[in-house]
Amino acid sequence: MAVPGPDTGIVYRADCPSRPILDQIADKWSMMVMAVLDRPRRFNDIKRRLEGVTQRVLTQTLRRLERNGMIERHVLPTSPVGVEYSLTPLGESLRDPFGHLYDWTVGHADEIQKSRQDYDRRLRAEQP
Repeated sequence: MAVPGPDTGIVYRADCPSRPILDQIADKWSMMVMAVLDRPRRFNDIKRRLEGVTQRVLTQTLRRLERNGMIERHVLPTSPVGVEYSLTPLGESLRDPFGHLYDWTVGHADEIQKSRQDYDRRLRAEQP
């Protein structure tokens, strides 16, 4: 899908239904959760794979992804009761776009890091 150019006259309205969806799927934890769900996984397995995520943030992320139809939550008949998460077909459909975004990120990481360093250096030079 092509990104509209500046002269298309498109207005990005505050009530556009795409905004909360983009907010969800563009969230770093959402993207990482969906990336590690290459197979059904339990909560603690997901948490171990996502260094730095808190239990609270992971719980909120999983709930939002489930609410938006990206993942499914399965209660397992174990003692104690276990829960497993997996991608839905809708969630699976994001694998390819996420893969392209990840590849782009890795491919441009050095360039972005250099830009950050140049920016920070300029900012420090402007400080009195």
